[in-house]
Amino acid sequence: MTQEFEGNARLLAEAEAGSNAPALSVSEISGALKRTVEDRFGHVRVRGELSGFKRAASGHLYFGLKDADARLDAVMWKGNAARLPFAPEDGLEVIATGKLTTYPGRSSYQIVADRLELAGEGALMLLFEKLKARLAAEGLFDGKRKQPIPYLPRTIGIVTSPTGAVIRDMMHRLEDRFPSHVVLWPVMVQGQGAAAQIAAAVRGFSALPENGPVARPDLLIVARGGGSIEDLWAFNEEEVVRAVAECPIPLISAVGHETDTTLCDYAADLRAPTPSAAAEMAVPVRLDLAERLTGCDMRLTSGLRRLVQRSGERLTHLTRLMPAATEIVANRQQRADELGEKLRRGLERRADLARIAFVGTTARLTPALLKRPLERQGDRLKAVRLSTAPLQRQLADGRARLAGLERLLLSLHPEAPLARGFARVTGPDGKTISSSAAAKTARDLQIRFADGTVDALVGGSLPTAGKAPAAAKPASSKQQDLFGSD
Repeated sequence: MTQEFEGNARLLAEAEAGSNAPALSVSEISGALKRTVEDRFGHVRVRGELSGFKRAASGHLYFGLKDADARLDAVMWKGNAARLPFAPEDGLEVIATGKLTTYPGRSSYQIVADRLELAGEGALMLLFEKLKARLAAEGLFDGKRKQPIPYLPRTIGIVTSPTGAVIRDMMHRLEDRFPSHVVLWPVMVQGQGAAAQIAAAVRGFSALPENGPVARPDLLIVARGGGSIEDLWAFNEEEVVRAVAECPIPLISAVGHETDTTLCDYAADLRAPTPSAAAEMAVPVRLDLAERLTGCDMRLTSGLRRLVQRSGERLTHLTRLMPAATEIVANRQQRADELGEKLRRGLERRADLARIAFVGTTARLTPALLKRPLERQGDRLKAVRLSTAPLQRQLADGRARLAGLERLLLSLHPEAPLARGFARVTGPDGKTISSSAAAKTARDLQIRFADGTVDALVGGSLPTAGKAPAAAKPASSKQQDLFGSD
């Protein structure tokens, strides 16, 4: 049974007759609102000031857009956030392009931004000043960090676009003034990714080895032609400014025209108003340098000539003040003469004294002084008695050794055995033959006995058995054959 209260208030909800508004769940109404908002505001551009900017660990950006009367929450997913050409921060006035949607979890609506742009040059200048103040506080623009530009660099590195008029103008100006070796590192000078390429080029030149295949520049020039502040914004990016400030090679910034100023100009060692002016600052004029060298040579020659002339005049003046050579040595010559005279008299006195001493000594010398030592030596000689026994023993020992050697010689003599019935066979040269082979080779032999010599011929006949041997023939007859037959 339904209970009714005053004011048509009911305790239990009931569908009213003829009503077409059914009760919706929170999710249903939230989904309906989300579809309605997204359909109605599927593409919008909202202008406002950044507030509460936060970059999540995931890479998504969360911030708010506000004006004097309202605030709109915003989110940018990391894919779009990575393509932002500037670093968002609170206080910047931007234009966000995207779609409106709702967030059911908090019953709120927000814009999902696909693109974020600065709202006019005023916002860019505000961002420029904030970044400039922050980097200046770190000391990146300090004058103590600046390096001197080399007077005549051997190699010049240029970071710029390879297709623009800038590189042609710079090369033409360098060729006119002083031709130099140029290494170009081509980069984009505006648009997305330009800042990363410029910073990489500066760091790449800095990392080149001294004696590598590519010459390490003595001077760098970062150059770009003129344009709007948006066109030049790549040279205001923090990564470019830090690369320029940390570059160990002296660097000239030549970005834009004379009235254009970028943060790269503040960080560089020298700012040039234009790229062509940077080329003029990099090298001197060759003809001016030649004239200057010629002038220096002339001044040097003239100075040396004046120095020699003045030195000669001073030497002449000094020689006039000096005394003559004869005057300088006159006193020394006189002193030498006096010393020579003293020396002569001293030697004469010395010789006289020596002569007097010699005469006194010779007066004391008499034959008796020599006779007494001789007599003493004669007495000592008589007292010495010589014995012949040692000499006789040595003589007897020598005779015994000599007799033994004589006996040994007789026993070893080649003709000693002849007395005992042996014979000695020699060849034509008189050498002893001790083998039959040597005898056959020699053929003509002599057989020596104790009482004489017999000639023999090798290869003759032996006597027949039972016959008496023939009588020995004289030496002049035919030789006997010792080894042959009759």
